[in-house]
Amino acid sequence: MSKVKTKLLTLSAFLTIVGTAQGVPLKDIKPGFAKNVIFLIPDGSNVTVSTLARAVYNDGESLNIDEMASGMVKTYNSDTFIADSAPAGTALATGWKTQDKLIGVKPKAATLKGARVPEKNEELSPAASVLEAAKLEGKAVGIVATSEVLHATPADFTSHSIHRNNYSVIGEQQVHQNLNVVFGGGKSYLKKDKATEANSKKRTDNEDMLEALKANGYNIIETLDEMKSLNKDFVWGLFAEKDIPYDLDRDKATTPSLAEMTEKAIELLSKDQDGFFLMVEGSKVDWAGHANNPIAITSEYMAFDKAVGVALDYAKKNSDTLVVAVTDHGTGGLSIGNSKTSKNYPELPVDVFTKDMKKAKFTEVLTAEKIFKAKENASKLAEDMLGLNLTTEELDKITKAEKTSQIETILGNAMSERAHLAWTTNGHTGEDVPLYVYTSNYANQLTGTVNNSDIALYIAKAMNLDLDKATEELFVSGEKIKGLGIDLAIDTTDKFQPEFTLSKNGKKYKFHENKNYYETDGKKVKFNGIVVFNGKEVFIPQEAINNIK
Repeated sequence: MSKVKTKLLTLSAFLTIVGTAQGVPLKDIKPGFAKNVIFLIPDGSNVTVSTLARAVYNDGESLNIDEMASGMVKTYNSDTFIADSAPAGTALATGWKTQDKLIGVKPKAATLKGARVPEKNEELSPAASVLEAAKLEGKAVGIVATSEVLHATPADFTSHSIHRNNYSVIGEQQVHQNLNVVFGGGKSYLKKDKATEANSKKRTDNEDMLEALKANGYNIIETLDEMKSLNKDFVWGLFAEKDIPYDLDRDKATTPSLAEMTEKAIELLSKDQDGFFLMVEGSKVDWAGHANNPIAITSEYMAFDKAVGVALDYAKKNSDTLVVAVTDHGTGGLSIGNSKTSKNYPELPVDVFTKDMKKAKFTEVLTAEKIFKAKENASKLAEDMLGLNLTTEELDKITKAEKTSQIETILGNAMSERAHLAWTTNGHTGEDVPLYVYTSNYANQLTGTVNNSDIALYIAKAMNLDLDKATEELFVSGEKIKGLGIDLAIDTTDKFQPEFTLSKNGKKYKFHENKNYYETDGKKVKFNGIVVFNGKEVFIPQEAINNIK
């Protein structure tokens, strides 16, 4: 046999092996292979962020997430090309591409390729998330985030609202969802503080969700030590009034890292014999992208990658665990190289891009806060905290700055210029993003270029869940309720606390928006799920409807 033929046969054998080891399309995935799923989302992170983080903080060595690379994900909405976290997270959570600002509900318009069109009269109706479907099957469920837990992505998995800023609705639904573990920020948004024009995310319903958590039997914790001492779930860990500080800036003694929260959440949830679903979000990768801050975005991605390492470590010891990681969209349009490198880029060594970034001990955010309080020390603070030697021009701009955010912008621009980085926007971007999947059997690894909505379908299939069936069980519309011979009256006298009275055979059952119980004969009867109202139609779980006789 000739050497050429031998080489061709060897190559053929190699390609056969590789092809077999690279997984299969969604339609060919075998259902029910995962007892547990850990879904990690580095919000707003395009592939450039991981590339730069690897170079700056890992000396080019592989990140934890790198071994999971398996495909690409299309991030666009049901009707527009560049996604926001609310619709993009809804797609990842429910399998429905939807529209801007919508949380966990189906779209009114679905015009782009791959977007599912809802049935007539189902526009803006709630769609069950993989977390809710897993909970229906008796699995333990949890969310972890570095933003407030009411923020768009964690909200997409745990609530249903026609606007992402409806924090009163979102928070109340989350409180009554019977989640096993909630770790993140956002304590101030659960307090009985009235909303104002300056802060519309405060409560509009005059209810105290912290008291509601206690009444529902939750343990509320606020520090790292309290989290470490936990030995059972049914807990809300609220580690900040709003968002948790960036990983470089947080108090390591009192505030847990994303990896630490992830590890404890897995420890608690894994005690459930039926399995668990956990969503983990590195929320502020996105926030750093909006601000065009290179230190904040890369260090926050590294903090996220440590959480990925925790998830992988557990999955490798527990073969029935699936780990999926994907971002919802890109933010900032970061590029390694800028207009000044247009002609000399082939000659530039790695340290031209990384050496200044490696000097930073804190983010641009905390540095700006310190400088704003003591502008006379701007030069020293910038050098001590960020490793930046500011120019006379930059210092002059800082002196004239009227807001902390303006100083933050000056510092972000200065670091970007030193590192030869460029940004295209302070908003989101519409490119495909990498898909990362780890499973003990490559035959179950999702590959190829898929829609963001396919991720929810993949996770549901892995856990042998039916999202459409879960939607039918959790959200029976008022129209269908009336078709069952049940009278329904909607009272929106208090628009922030609508009530719904269902009547049959002379007996009345009073339901409340966002809650998980009804009142009848002077008693509260709890059910699995929550009451959802989209302003026109009410949706009530089938479990509760079955009790109306």
